[in-house]
Amino acid sequence: MKILIVDDEPLARSRLQDLIDDIGSHRVVGEAGNGREAIAQVELLKPDVMLLDIHMPEMTGLEAAMHLSRLEQPPSIIFTTAYSEHALEAFEANAIDYLLKPIRRARLEQALKKAQPLLRNQLGAAAAASQQNRQHISAYHRGSIKLIPVDQIIYFQSDNKYVAAHYTEGEVLIDESLKNLEQEFSDCFTRIHRNSLVANAFFESLEKISENHYQLRLRGSDTALEVSRRQLPGVRKLISAMT
Repeated sequence: MKILIVDDEPLARSRLQDLIDDIGSHRVVGEAGNGREAIAQVELLKPDVMLLDIHMPEMTGLEAAMHLSRLEQPPSIIFTTAYSEHALEAFEANAIDYLLKPIRRARLEQALKKAQPLLRNQLGAAAAASQQNRQHISAYHRGSIKLIPVDQIIYFQSDNKYVAAHYTEGEVLIDESLKNLEQEFSDCFTRIHRNSLVANAFFESLEKISENHYQLRLRGSDTALEVSRRQLPGVRKLISAMT
């Protein structure tokens, strides 16, 4: 099997390389030091299996795995971690395989034999239980994964069965629901309408356009979004707190 090793510590990557060489019958095709690099390497090298560290800078292994699950043929993933066993209950509950550092050859060989692709709902459930919010939103476009930093997203808006993420450099369609996005990013996004979820950082002002009809002006944009009567008190409170 072709294996990609992902860990922010060079010594950890080197140790895994040595263990795989000892096992034989497998080939390491590349390495990466964080989740963003891992995604790029997967698209370039097409590995069968990833040995993926959970805790890394820029993008965690768990978030990288969630983005990679959008590929038509994602690699199988085995997480590696120095976390305590208590912190890994979410992984065990969702049948996600992991190796606890320091990794032993016998345990690595066992994991490689049963490696299989993970389902998105497994990863999502583990992420929720681990309380790890994503730092990026991903869109699958023309066979490639496009990553958009969450802090660049101005608002999400649903239209029939699609949700568009409008960000500082454009917009992309994503395969997610507003309800799930609202739950995950409740600390930095606010629902202003049944079809709109706006980043708090881009709230500018509330504008009355007619009797009982209001719209939200967005910072640095000519766009104005309708605010429903149900969400109006919350929007007013947030704008008042910002002034």
